[in-house]
Amino acid sequence: MNPLSNRRTIFVLVAPGLVILAFAVLAPILLSAYYSLVRWDGFGDMRFVGLQNYRTLMQDEIFWRSIGNFFVLLFVTLFIQNPIAFVVAAVLTKLTSRQSHIYRTIFFIPAILTVVLVTALWVNLLDSDFGLVNKVLTAIGLESLTTSWLSNPSTALGAIIFIIVWYGFPWALLFYYSGLVTVPGQLEEAGIVDGANRFQIYTRIVIPYIRPVIQSVVIIGVISCLKQMEVVYLSTGGAPGSRTQLVANYLYQEAFVASRFGYGNTISVVFVVFGLGLTLLIRRAFHQTTEL
Repeated sequence: MNPLSNRRTIFVLVAPGLVILAFAVLAPILLSAYYSLVRWDGFGDMRFVGLQNYRTLMQDEIFWRSIGNFFVLLFVTLFIQNPIAFVVAAVLTKLTSRQSHIYRTIFFIPAILTVVLVTALWVNLLDSDFGLVNKVLTAIGLESLTTSWLSNPSTALGAIIFIIVWYGFPWALLFYYSGLVTVPGQLEEAGIVDGANRFQIYTRIVIPYIRPVIQSVVIIGVISCLKQMEVVYLSTGGAPGSRTQLVANYLYQEAFVASRFGYGNTISVVFVVFGLGLTLLIRRAFHQTTEL
């Protein structure tokens, strides 16, 4: 008799996971929703203000700037980082096993470093006085391009996005490479026999075959962009002004630096709803594309 046909057995197996989910995910979300309705600095008495925090948030320019910065980061991640990672992964699959192993190891080095180390590395490289980037530009006669990359309002956001994308590139590469090596060689050979060129083989055969991998990479990329905080916190703190502010970092600053605990939870609730909605839209888009 199959034990999984017994409902009591299924419940016993599933119950621990449901309990963990309830306490680790659902309970914090519900508590955050409650705290978002109060004015509280984290200590002392709480004052119920209803939806006032949400009305304030809707008029918060810094919050909307952080949302705008998120979409810029998301665009770069999905339409620049991911295509480059896909192309590099495709090239690696055509190399010999030894060559592929060497290059994969080199490309994956940033991923094994801590975000603190990576941020400190790039903060020093981009330093306006002794940073290597400005020194190289000066050495090759492009001194006019030198600037204070992380404090110049025109370049700060771009510098932050570059650091985040550089740090996340190896993971996108790893996912795409893992997906591409699963594509049966017979499919590509059949495409060649039918007269398809290399571009058509990838667009008509390879990409549809690894669609689940692409969907996973896109969703992980969206989640990663939403929760980005460490790079901003360790480099600019959202400065200059709020040019480099991202939602997660702004949430932290409001809740724990400005001691606006209720307002910080308001941001977190909107943050969760926004993230879930965006993820569901992407999944729906992939599902409709698959049906076509």
